[in-house]
Amino acid sequence: MQILVVEDDESVAAGVVEGLTRAGFQTSHVASGGAALAHVREARPEFIILDLGLPDMDGTDVCRAVRALSATPIIVVSARDEEIDRVLALELGADDYLVKPFGMRELIARIRAVARRTDDRAGDDQATSGSTTSIGPLSVDQRSRRVLLDGEEIRLTVKEFELLCYLAEDPGAVCQRSAILRAVWNGNWYGTTKTLDAHVAALRKKLGDPRWIEAIRGIGFRLDVPQ
Repeated sequence: MQILVVEDDESVAAGVVEGLTRAGFQTSHVASGGAALAHVREARPEFIILDLGLPDMDGTDVCRAVRALSATPIIVVSARDEEIDRVLALELGADDYLVKPFGMRELIARIRAVARRTDDRAGDDQATSGSTTSIGPLSVDQRSRRVLLDGEEIRLTVKEFELLCYLAEDPGAVCQRSAILRAVWNGNWYGTTKTLDAHVAALRKKLGDPRWIEAIRGIGFRLDVPQ
């Protein structure tokens, strides 16, 4: 696996590169957001380790820009340990978030876990190639990752799309909060469930009617056509 390490602290970068190389990964390193985006366009790495505190741009902007280019898995590593920082990074498309300081064993374990989940999702996409779920005027195409409502495309973030896909698997059924978090956040979210509420609120707004997603108090949510 070819991993791009985006880190402006040379001592931290050297340690990460050395640890990943010893673990058998092919590793490249850049120290700025601009260099990271250029590398993604030109070299197309298979995985990205991304620091948020970069000299030329914030790492969250790099994450957003990478997601506009590709679905390359991203693990954010940062000294920022506030819940809002983790929520924002995950909402913008990061696959995992690791707070500094961290151990190489944990980082490598998380890389392998994210890689397994990515492979599983790719297999699921191939198995459902060409399939589209329709709920009334709402159409969700997992293969092209497009959502249409009354024929108009709705732009969603990575996590918003995955949340909608999960709810759309069984329209009308109540999905438990814990099950949604395990499926959409892959069991790696250890903060409060406020991030789920925030994503539900964002989806309701983009769908244009809060009745699309009904909250079932004490249990979770369900997706259905507004009545």
